Amino acid sequence: MRVGKILKKICICALIIALAMSFGNNKKMASDNNHDSLAQTIKTASNKKEYGVFIGATGSLKNYKNYKTIIIDAQYFSAKKIKTFKKAGCKVYSYINVGALENFRDYYDDYKNLTLGQYENWDEEVFIDVSSKKWQKFIIDKLAPSLMKKGVDGLFVDNADVYYEYKQKKIYKGLKVILKKLKLEAHNVIINGGDVFVSKYMKNGGNLNDIATGINQESVFTKINWENESFAAADKDSRKYFKRYLKKCAAKGADIYIIEYTKNSKLKKKIKKYCMKRDYKVYISGSLELT
Repeated sequence: MRVGKILKKICICALIIALAMSFGNNKKMASDNNHDSLAQTIKTASNKKEYGVFIGATGSLKNYKNYKTIIIDAQYFSAKKIKTFKKAGCKVYSYINVGALENFRDYYDDYKNLTLGQYENWDEEVFIDVSSKKWQKFIIDKLAPSLMKKGVDGLFVDNADVYYEYKQKKIYKGLKVILKKLKLEAHNVIINGGDVFVSKYMKNGGNLNDIATGINQESVFTKINWENESFAAADKDSRKYFKRYLKKCAAKGADIYIIEYTKNSKLKKKIKKYCMKRDYKVYISGSLELT
């Protein structure tokens, strides 16, 4: 009986030790699996491109998982679809056109009487009077909130260049009103172009963070030949001007984004190297469509 009890105790101890070892091994396996999973997640995240601009896409978008930040026109995407983009790890900005009116928008007829003049090279657009209280109210109280309601992370604001075309005090003031209110509404705002307005705003002592978190500039290193919609390298003076402008904006705390149009692999490499060194985010497209 005593030997039996000892054997029983030995068996129980052996069982406890075996269970403990098994638990340890399982825990190690789980830890290894978790580590592998984490490593894979990190690897996947690191393989993502920083920035993709797809404002020409309507309703569907492929390869969005390859980008950390994407620009879309949220008018053409449902809240459900935008949620899918965000679940995939994308930060989503919606395009919003504040300085021009497009004839394909459902609100075109309501504001066409406020237009200022034709937008060169863009037949579907006309510049609009941003000093108009009616236009300001529409952008600030209706259009921007409707886009944000879909769950986007911020706004990609286009055509602050209206001030370049119409250098009037009322246009400057109108843009300032709109941009400040959009910043309050969206928190994250990227201004596309608008270098003349932004430069004057900063020169006048304006806090860049009050109107934008980021600045996007198209065609720093490249240029578009509009006659045949082909691409070429930008001239030296243009390149120098925009480099200086973006450097000033970065010094004020803005994130810098660049869109370039080229199919030249050597030029692409040069652009990427320049941006990587300065922590600028760049999207290079071989098409004007941005789809």
